[in-house]
Parts: sequence; structure tokens; C-alpha cells
Amino acid sequence: MSAETIFALATAPGRAGIAVIRVSGGHAREALAALGCDVPPPRKAARVRFVSGGALLDDGLLLWFPAPASFTGEDVAELHIHGGRAVIESVLDALNNVPGVRPAEAGEFTRRAFLNDKMDLTQAEALADLVDAETRAQQRQALRQMGGALKEIYDDWRHGLVQALAHLEAVIDFPDEDLPPEVANKVWGEVEDLQKAIARHLEDGARGERIREGLVIAIIGPPNAGKSSLLNALAKREAAIVSPIPGTTRDVIEVHLDLGGYAVAIADTAGLREAGDAIEDEGIKRAKRRAADADLKIALFDGALYPARDAATAALIDADTLTVVNKSDLIANPRDSGGDVQFISAKTGAGLGAFAARLLQHVRSKADIGAVVPLTRARHRKALEECREALLRARGADLPELAAEDLRLAARSLGRLTGRVDVEEILDVVFRDFCIGK
Repeated sequence: MSAETIFALATAPGRAGIAVIRVSGGHAREALAALGCDVPPPRKAARVRFVSGGALLDDGLLLWFPAPASFTGEDVAELHIHGGRAVIESVLDALNNVPGVRPAEAGEFTRRAFLNDKMDLTQAEALADLVDAETRAQQRQALRQMGGALKEIYDDWRHGLVQALAHLEAVIDFPDEDLPPEVANKVWGEVEDLQKAIARHLEDGARGERIREGLVIAIIGPPNAGKSSLLNALAKREAAIVSPIPGTTRDVIEVHLDLGGYAVAIADTAGLREAGDAIEDEGIKRAKRRAADADLKIALFDGALYPARDAATAALIDADTLTVVNKSDLIANPRDSGGDVQFISAKTGAGLGAFAARLLQHVRSKADIGAVVPLTRARHRKALEECREALLRARGADLPELAAEDLRLAARSLGRLTGRVDVEEILDVVFRDFCIGK
């Protein structure tokens, strides 16, 4: 247990029916005593009167989670009080006056849970993602990761790598022990298998990151094609100014939406044409940059000019582009004769339902993870790339000692993913598997 006991408001600040204050650490009992409370039976809510200096602060509930069976692994108390500002401040002030008890820093409860082996780093990150989740897809992904889905994969890989390294160290350090000759061959087979598994994990199309951060969808097209009207229709509000004057949108306007359970950011961009001034020219440059960086593009053409298409917009169409013709109400017989094109009218709403369904289908193809457990952060990707590079170096090393050093570096990279780095594991495996010096 930490020598310091911490406390903090665990619910959002502001007026509410109930607020929860969490206390964690070796002085949690003393903190409760200072509030005039006896420690209740573990994990059972008890109604108590919180008192300080003879004054009644509140009448609420108290829960007690003794170490190590608590979120942080320490003694934890949860005070369920009424959510008025005066009540919250009076209880926090009373706790702040208890010797050895102080306000918690940001993330400190979760940090203590990690340090006390209640969770690893991937689970701690998932907890933060779950708190921030705004869509069902983000919620599902965070819950899977918090349940240990990534931890199990990375721990299994690291265990196998430590095993292979231990066997290689045995071959190097104990040449007179008559170790089976196939041991070294088995090591390199295991290393190659791990390298392939990591490569498959990295080649996931960044699906986990897209779910966590949200997909970027850029609406591109010529002026007056109806890009801002389409953005407003998808957002179901007036997010962008709609005007018959060409060039109204000069900067990127971005709206964040929950599209069928997936977080997306839809960007309305400046119309693609020859710029009339320096400001519009910069807007067009930004539109092209956003189109290049987007996960998906919506190429919107003006139905009033159909079947003619804007050449600047057509040049940006690729496999990640949905081609759409707006103002279908102005077309006598809206029918495409040149590919997979969707006809809509942002003004009347015609075709918008079918278009939204098609857009969601493409979003799912980019972000849906199915049974796959994806990596979710750039930190994970960097560590795995370092591990894979170390494995490649090990397989090409001229000396077994150099190969062993690269395997150690690879194991450390995997250990950084979960926060478990312990070189003593190698010695444990050596002596368990090979009865050295028998």
C-alpha cells in the first residue's frame, strides 16, 4: 500500500442527485473515523451520517472494499452522498483535513491499480477509452480490451519469446550440458511464427484506432454542388452556411456524428475550382489535403449539370470514394450510366436514407473488427514495430550472442505494451526446462 491516502470526486462535478467520493490508501479507516463513520461490512452498502466538527454534512451511503479485493488493491471507501455543491465541498474539505490524506491527482486511482497488479497498461488505457466512449463501437472495443483481450495476446507472445530466449541462452551458456541439437532450430521456428503473428496484427487497417478516434469523411466537389446542404442533412442541424453564392465555404467545417454506432467526423470542404482570391485558394488547398488524409471521401456532383462531371473532383475519386449526384429533383430520370453512383436531393431528402445506409456500410468495412482484437493506440503500434524489427535482426545475426540480445530487446518491447518487464523470467525458464548442472 502507498503511504499516502488519496481521495477525489468520482462522479462528474455539478448539480446531481448523487455524487460519489472515492478514498483509497492505508489511512482510509482514519478518514472514515474523521467523518464519524464506522467501517461497514465489506462490499455492503451501509446508511451513515457524515459528520465533521460536530456538524452534520450529509446522510448517505458508505461502501468498504478492503485490500487487496478493491479497484486499486488498497483499502477503498466509497461515499455516496447527495450531489449538491455545498454537500460535496463540505465532505471534500473534511477529508482534506485528515492527516495523511490528500486529494488525488488525475488518473492516480488507476495508476495505483496498475502498480498493485490489478490491471496492465492496455487495460488501464481501455478504462480511459470506456470513460470517453461516445458510440457503441467505442464502448464494445473498450470493454473487450478492458477485459484483457489485448493483454492475453501480448502476454502469450511475450511468454513464448521469453521461452525461446531462455533456450537460446542455454545453448550459449551451457555448451557442455548435452542439450538436444534441435533446441536451436526450434527457437528460430518460434521466432519466425511470432514475427508473422505480429505482422498480421499490425496489418489490421488501423481499425482499432479508427473506432477509438473516429473515421474522417471528407465531402468534396465543385462550388454549389450542395456539399454544405448534405453536411447539414447528415448532421440534422444547420452546421454549415448554405448559400447560392459560389465559394461560400472557404475553410474546412467538421461535424462529429454517431453514425450507426461508429464515431465519424464529416468535413465540408471548399468547392474545387480556380480560386478567385488568396483566401479561397488556401481553402481549396485545405480541401485537397483533407481529402488526401480522409478515411473515406464523398465526391458530390451537381445534378443541375448532370451528366457532366467536375474534372477536378473526378480526379480525386479512388477506391475509398462514394460518388454522389445531388439535386436529383432537377433530373428527369436520375439513372447512372457510368458506374456506381448514388442520386440524392439534399433539398427534398430523396435518396438520403439509402445513401446513409450505403455510407454506414462503407464505414463498417473500414472499422468493424468482428472477432479480431485490434491494437488501439499509436503506442501499441510503435512497440510492436520495434519488436518485429528486433526479431528480424535476431534471425539475421551472425553470432548467437547478438541474436540473443535482439531477442531481449524484442521481449522488452512486448513488455512495454503491458507494463511487465522482468528479465528474471528468463533465468526461471532456463532452470525449469533444463535441469542445468544436474
